[in-house]
Amino acid sequence: MQHQLRSALVILAVFTVITGIIYPLLVTGIAQLVFNNQANGSFIIKDSKNYGSYLIGQQFSNPKYFWGRPSATAPSPYNASASSGSNYGPLNPALRDGIEARIEALRSYDPDNTLPIPVDLVTYSGSGLDPHISLAAAMYQSHRVAKYRGTPEEKILPLIRGATEGRQLGILGEPRVNVLLLNLALDNIL
Repeated sequence: MQHQLRSALVILAVFTVITGIIYPLLVTGIAQLVFNNQANGSFIIKDSKNYGSYLIGQQFSNPKYFWGRPSATAPSPYNASASSGSNYGPLNPALRDGIEARIEALRSYDPDNTLPIPVDLVTYSGSGLDPHISLAAAMYQSHRVAKYRGTPEEKILPLIRGATEGRQLGILGEPRVNVLLLNLALDNIL
């Protein structure tokens, strides 16, 4: 019995060192060497200023910027430590009220826009951290952004194309626009 207990404790100690120390250090070292930017948060840094991660959405409410998908994280939007959806079911009045409020906000800043509002501008994402909007959502907002920036919409459209990411592996998902990259391009160009 004592021999079996000692063997079990030795195996426990060996696997604790292997899986608790050696493996994490090895994976972290490889990540730092091969995927340094991604391993450190995928931050966008320009002129020593950190603008945020292009993998986590940010709150934009100024009408001269493109707005991202609404975030349901608490206590503040796009809180990476509280990633979650709203968990509102389709019959929940809070879901309907939130959607109606976002529709009203979009219409109030761009009353001339009669296009249907893309669903991703009024509904929460599953994580609450989505940094992307659909191409349709970006095109819907281009008129408002151009109006509030005092520039022709034709100057905004190439920026949307420049911030559009294609399908993953060429077949998965739909083309999407990174809102932070698009808004940074707006500030750099216009």
